[in-house]
Amino acid sequence: MNPCLDHQCSVCCHDTAMPLREADVVRLAALGHDPERFAREDDGWLLLRNEKGACVFLRDGTCSVYEHRPEGCRLYPLVFEEDTGPEMDELCPWRAEFHPGTQERRRLEALVRVLVREREARS
Repeated sequence: MNPCLDHQCSVCCHDTAMPLREADVVRLAALGHDPERFAREDDGWLLLRNEKGACVFLRDGTCSVYEHRPEGCRLYPLVFEEDTGPEMDELCPWRAEFHPGTQERRRLEALVRVLVREREARS
């Protein structure tokens, strides 16, 4: 069961500031996607690009790279809050239907470490 797919929800794909690992960029580029089209840099962070208020990969309400989506998208609605750590995003209307466990929380913490390390290397 996947609440996003079950409810045909794409709320998180609108006005996104989803961070990207360099591995996400490489994987999507290897599939033929131009990094200049889907990634942008902001203050050292690599982020998914928005087009007309939505992620560039959102097509007809569906993620066109779903099987290859970035790690942050895979873990959503689990997000990292600087003061409290992993939490469910209040913006997700179906967050109560997700039940992330210890493994997902560890994956998110590892993702944050990679993102910070990669940002520092770009600086």
